[in-house]
Amino acid sequence: MSIVPRLFRLFVAFTFSLFAIGSAQAEVRVLTSIKPLQLIAAAVQDGVAIPEVLLPPGASPHNYALRPSDVRKVQSVDLLYWIGPDMEGFLPRVLKGRSLPSVAVQDLPGMKLRRFAEDSHSHAEDADEHDHDHRPGSLDAHLWLSPVNARVIATRMAADLSAADPANATRYQDNLKAFSERLDALDTRLKARLAGIAGKPYFVFHEAFDYFEDAYGLKHTGVFSVAAEVQPGAQHVAAMRARLQQVGKTCVFSEPPLRPRLAETLVAGLPVKLAELDALGGYTPASATGYEQVLEKLGNDLAGCLEQL
Repeated sequence: MSIVPRLFRLFVAFTFSLFAIGSAQAEVRVLTSIKPLQLIAAAVQDGVAIPEVLLPPGASPHNYALRPSDVRKVQSVDLLYWIGPDMEGFLPRVLKGRSLPSVAVQDLPGMKLRRFAEDSHSHAEDADEHDHDHRPGSLDAHLWLSPVNARVIATRMAADLSAADPANATRYQDNLKAFSERLDALDTRLKARLAGIAGKPYFVFHEAFDYFEDAYGLKHTGVFSVAAEVQPGAQHVAAMRARLQQVGKTCVFSEPPLRPRLAETLVAGLPVKLAELDALGGYTPASATGYEQVLEKLGNDLAGCLEQL
């Protein structure tokens, strides 16, 4: 008689093992090209899984060189999200061999997109040439810096995940709602934080922040577009310094991890502060609130410098 309970326990243990294996296999693997998309996905997947990101911290999405392990990852994940060919020019060729879903978020309905040089101040007159593909009229692909666009992206991710993983569909939708509510609170905080610096002049080395500026009533005075590996000539540096002298007290923002080599020379002896703005949030942990952390830090770094003018 003792053998029956034992067999029953073995049957239960075996059934549970099969269920556990099935659950593990059912976990949806999400890969994003860049950190900001990973952070949006992390908000949607909170409590279910942690999305992966392709680019390591500090890598440029404009000219990243894929490793063989990266290619294998791109081919194998269940869902892949990227900005689009206007940002990750290295991805289209690899995606041709991918059979699973890939989403270029720049093509999603409802996205509020900008193009470079939409007004006369989009590029500083000092710039010899535009950074990578920042040609007048081309798409500004730094679209994740708009909270409006982040909602659109999160909504699509939640729909895709709900379809791929129906058992957790309610969780994804609840996470989406919580993310939207946090964005509302963040928007209120940022508007209050940035209200006092509207109209203050500042310059950037990379025209990456127009979406954020548009959302919060800011505008850079000019762009010092210089290739990181090329030291501009004396005439060019003189023209940039003349622009700074004309403006007076101001901030010049570069992006981590590297500050352009001419930065110190450019501002030497001028009432100009050098600071950083991180559009990618490369070292931000993948958590439910990571995306808000990137935008809040961006606002605080901007205000922190400009409030001192």
